[in-house]
Amino acid sequence: MNSFRHRHTVLSALAVLITAAGCSSADDSASTAVPSPDAKVTELCRNLDEALPAKVDGESRDDPEPASELTAGWGGVAIILRCGVERPPKMADPKVANGNDADAVPGGVNGVDWLMETGDDDVQRFTTANREAYVEIEVADGRDSTGVLIDLAPALKKAIPEGIAF
Repeated sequence: MNSFRHRHTVLSALAVLITAAGCSSADDSASTAVPSPDAKVTELCRNLDEALPAKVDGESRDDPEPASELTAGWGGVAIILRCGVERPPKMADPKVANGNDADAVPGGVNGVDWLMETGDDDVQRFTTANREAYVEIEVADGRDSTGVLIDLAPALKKAIPEGIAF
């Protein structure tokens, strides 16, 4: 048997196997980076994880990988929450506070203050303000974010006290 032909057959079979594995249903789950806050913020985030609702804006809870008490999700990649993130640079930008930034707007929903940022990928990113931990929520798929913020407000108010995050 020609060793070149044998090697070619093995490599072709391997390529098919890798391609099939890459298309498996395991890749349908969302993934997100897990924040690494200090111990105090981690405890607040654990409290938030326990207080989070099973459904947000009609979507069932479907946490991203890797599993962590610092992250949560609903509807696959539709709604992703990360607790203990760093303060977004735009939160201290005077242009945002003065309403002069088209991509970032401060506001509040049901007693929770937010910085809303819109990225190039049409994902809306909301980060809590005036709380002892920064919590980021990404809302994808062009969905109206109002229901998301309304549904998450009670858990955030319960678990993350008002104050200044460091």
